[in-house]
Amino acid sequence: MTQDIFLLIEHIQGQVSDISYIMAAAARELAQNEGDSVIGILFGSGAEGLKDSLAVDKVIYCDHPTLSEFTSDAYKRTLISLLEDYSPRAILFGNTTLGADVSSSLAAHLKFPIINSCLKISDSGGIISQICGGKIMVDSQLADKTTLITVNPGGYKPEEGQSSSSPETITFSPPDLENLKVQLTQYIEPEAGDVDISQEKILIAIGRGIQTEDNIELADELAELLGGAVCASRPVIDQGWLSTSRLVGRSGKKVKPDLYLCLGISGATEHIEAITDSKTIIAVNSDPDAPIFDIAQYGIEVDLFDFIDPLLEQIENAKND
Repeated sequence: MTQDIFLLIEHIQGQVSDISYIMAAAARELAQNEGDSVIGILFGSGAEGLKDSLAVDKVIYCDHPTLSEFTSDAYKRTLISLLEDYSPRAILFGNTTLGADVSSSLAAHLKFPIINSCLKISDSGGIISQICGGKIMVDSQLADKTTLITVNPGGYKPEEGQSSSSPETITFSPPDLENLKVQLTQYIEPEAGDVDISQEKILIAIGRGIQTEDNIELADELAELLGGAVCASRPVIDQGWLSTSRLVGRSGKKVKPDLYLCLGISGATEHIEAITDSKTIIAVNSDPDAPIFDIAQYGIEVDLFDFIDPLLEQIENAKND
């Protein structure tokens, strides 16, 4: 086993995902304590240029048409083949749909230990994980064999894993990628015509705490007064109360407004990773242990309905003065 730290680079439709830069930052810290080089793993088709902005020492690049976009079977089969030639100290994956899919199946197949939900690397090289909805922090150590680690957003900023120097490329020939069980056929884009929440400067975000569809009118009124738009976490979208174009999160949109006001959102990992670039996050939640308070600049422990009515009144009064 080498002391190199590997990370699986995530990209979608020709763009490197922010989680890849976050992993690069975490990998560099881990390498200072436990490893040697930081090496990215990049799968794609004509995608070698995606490596150029990553703060890694080297990139192992595998080029194949089947790898142009993510499919679980193709990635898993290629990683297993790659690990027959390499034995790193650790491999980092994003705690994303892609990363969770690949890391879990790889751990089961190769019998590798796995540490989930890493937020930071401690000064001593410990893996600080955020579990149970962010309510418990765990300090783990790497096992005595190649260890898989899934990385949460929030512990590092994407720019910490970026570099202006292009890393060295090592090419890797893929295994047989025929007869895959699952293949990507197309991306389904949101319907045109609705507001693009990724471009809004002010967002009023509602979660499970809004309780009923009728109560969304309060958020709409607040958004209109502030000149913003309403967005939501997964529970609201799943109820059919808002269109999927308003979804913020891992399976929705990443946003970076000047103001992100969270009303009744607890702060699950898949939501937090999409809002970390917001300039100001204000959280309103009746649960003092809600994970959203860990990343918010301002937090109010109160029922959202006790908060929103007085706020609407004060804003209307201020506009009338």
